[in-house]
Amino acid sequence: MGTTHHTIYNIISCELCLIHVSLVCESNGEDSLDGLMTHRCPLTPSLSPRKRTTSQSKTEPPLLRTNKRTIYTAGRPPWYNVTGTTFKEAFVIGLCGGSASGKTTVANKIIEALDVPWVVLLSMDSFYKVLSKEEQELAARNEYNFDHPDAFDFELLVTVLRKLKKGKSIKVPVYDFTSHSRRKEWKTVYGANVVIFEGILAFANKELLKLLDMKVFVDTDSDIRLVRRLKRDITDRGRDIVGVIKQYNKFVKPAFEQYIEPTVQVADIVVPRGGENFVALDLIVQHVHSQLEKVSLASAHQGQPLPETLSVMESTPQVRGMHTIIRNKETSRDEFIFYSKRLMRLLIEHALSFLPLKPVTVETPQGTVYEGKRLSGKRITGVSILRAGETMEQALMAVCKDIRLGKILIQTNHDTGEPELHYLRLPKDLSEDYVILMDSTVSTGAAALMAVRVLLDHDVQEDKIFLLSLLMAEMGVHSVAYAFPKVRIITTAVDKKVNDEFHIIPGIGNFGDRYFGTDAPSDWYESDEGMDY
Repeated sequence: MGTTHHTIYNIISCELCLIHVSLVCESNGEDSLDGLMTHRCPLTPSLSPRKRTTSQSKTEPPLLRTNKRTIYTAGRPPWYNVTGTTFKEAFVIGLCGGSASGKTTVANKIIEALDVPWVVLLSMDSFYKVLSKEEQELAARNEYNFDHPDAFDFELLVTVLRKLKKGKSIKVPVYDFTSHSRRKEWKTVYGANVVIFEGILAFANKELLKLLDMKVFVDTDSDIRLVRRLKRDITDRGRDIVGVIKQYNKFVKPAFEQYIEPTVQVADIVVPRGGENFVALDLIVQHVHSQLEKVSLASAHQGQPLPETLSVMESTPQVRGMHTIIRNKETSRDEFIFYSKRLMRLLIEHALSFLPLKPVTVETPQGTVYEGKRLSGKRITGVSILRAGETMEQALMAVCKDIRLGKILIQTNHDTGEPELHYLRLPKDLSEDYVILMDSTVSTGAAALMAVRVLLDHDVQEDKIFLLSLLMAEMGVHSVAYAFPKVRIITTAVDKKVNDEFHIIPGIGNFGDRYFGTDAPSDWYESDEGMDY
């Protein structure tokens, strides 16, 4: 029935997170993701290191242990360029072979050796068809053929792999081998630099073959495969030895000879002995490296007039006075919070004036007609960039009744200085919503770029995204406007400069630290929160 893997794994390098979150929570409409981050994808110029001012907590458990190292969960680096579009399509490796041939072992060996920013492992076992009641009964008696092509939902599989190759978010079913059924919850992941797709019939469908950039057949002796299968099905799947052998002789062995073994002819590489064949694995890794392009994010166009999509709130004496208070380093935390909240409320009210309204007629209590206005869109959703952007949620909820909220956590990689996506939780069905994207400050715009790209990947329309921030630098405004010219950018003030440490000048300091009253040792790096990019 293929290998034991029936979920997608995202493998990434070690990084400490701001908050401890569950990495798989799609059943609640939440998305979470991890990635393999070990080389640099420059987003901003390589300048002096930034000082960290964030709280830290324990890391997530490792996903992959090897003899030489352990790869841990962490965040996803940029997957788009300066224009906001996704990089070149992912390189897809197809692994085919008989049941228990060691495909997953080979996949993990490749993942370890590739050393690229983001790798996804997709198992064909996730795509078994939903069985009817009669088929369920046959499966319980070991009389259903799980190794026949008809057992797989190839239509769904092709759709998912095609979207994954293009860097889109996907939902993958979770198959329960004990009950022979799909679980209710589906898992959501993103595309990648490299996708490894493994399954017993990975080469059996013409449409699938078109999506594979490299085809690897794992060839293992049939006796070894039988021993592995006995151990796996009895230990991991709770089956008896008689039933396993019966199923093997009746379905598994004939299916291998009829459907799997002949596909070795389409393979680019045949790997005898599976994961122990280090020479073959080295050849695979070398070829993949030769195909992957090194991409980086260039700096946005600077020195140009501010874009038309930017709206700066009028600098009235009241607004100017509040800025004077929150910019003053001597301002107490209580006053900083109070006047920041006042500015946030004014900013939200100002932003809502850009929403499209349609005429509507209502009857007043006096029985007369009033010609009014009403939002012409479906609804409004607020999304905050953690943690400093979360401070704006209260003002948004005070203005917009029953608004839906989402959160995105983007942190700085300590080694590269680049933003990495660590966690997101978004409401469902955003495609028709107007989204208010909130962060306290925007300097280079790197975090904002990543957040907008996430929203677009979730089918939010670009012209329905409103980026709100109390303070922005011209560099950040240009970066966002250049990449996403339809996004409305709204702020209370724009400062001209960003220094070598990515601080806005004259600026406001680290908003998150000043608002939450947090400090950190001087040798820590500074996250994107509050300062942003």
